[in-house]
Amino acid sequence: MLILDRLSKTYANGMRALGDVSLEVATGEIVALIGGSGCGKTTLLRLISGLEAPSSGTVAVDGETIFAPHPAVGIVFQEPRLLPWLTVAQNIGFGLDHLPKNERDARVDEALLRVGLAGYGPRWPRELSGGQAQRAAIVRALVARPKALLLDEPFSALDALTRASLQDHLLALWDAHRPTLVLVTHDVEEAVALADRAIVLQPKPGRIFAEIAIDLPRPRDRLSHDFAEAKRVVLAELDGSLTPPHPSKTGKAQAAGWW
Repeated sequence: MLILDRLSKTYANGMRALGDVSLEVATGEIVALIGGSGCGKTTLLRLISGLEAPSSGTVAVDGETIFAPHPAVGIVFQEPRLLPWLTVAQNIGFGLDHLPKNERDARVDEALLRVGLAGYGPRWPRELSGGQAQRAAIVRALVARPKALLLDEPFSALDALTRASLQDHLLALWDAHRPTLVLVTHDVEEAVALADRAIVLQPKPGRIFAEIAIDLPRPRDRLSHDFAEAKRVVLAELDGSLTPPHPSKTGKAQAAGWW
């Protein structure tokens, strides 16, 4: 279980990015963090990963407090960040040096097969398309079998068809060992397609505005009425999170564009 207890972050310039965020994410649960620009989504992910220290509060995974980057917590960024001097297979197996070579090679081969990259192991990152490179980055994070995997808008730079395909690949990989997933996204459809729960954040400072259970069976039918209704609910909460507390004199609250 991932537990965030009253997490806050204030930077040296006085900007308060997060204020008292508390959240429990069950083992194997997929949670999407969604909200307007400046609501602290990426800051929250960096605190969970140990890449930054909170000003107050704690992060714990299965009872162990996270103070710095930890093997129990993996992270995937917006860009693949594959090491150009290593082959695809070497990139994926980069964090597995503690394993015997035969087990390491077996894990890498299985991972490549699961994301449709069988036979791509000897290639260099420069030979991959954007979607292929991001698939390699995702399996690199998952092959070490972390207890929690954090994803910071991993599909935002991809076209719609590639993005939907990679979302399906991610779910297939997740299903093998069921790590806890925390996904930052600006895409409401992505949140509904992937998550068990959507957490809507509100800015200034970043804090939880709403938690929405997405109780849809997998695989999810993106064209179904229930899927459309779940998107509507998330969109309504997003609009609420961005509406000023005091409407203007015209009586119309002006919400910022969250996308």
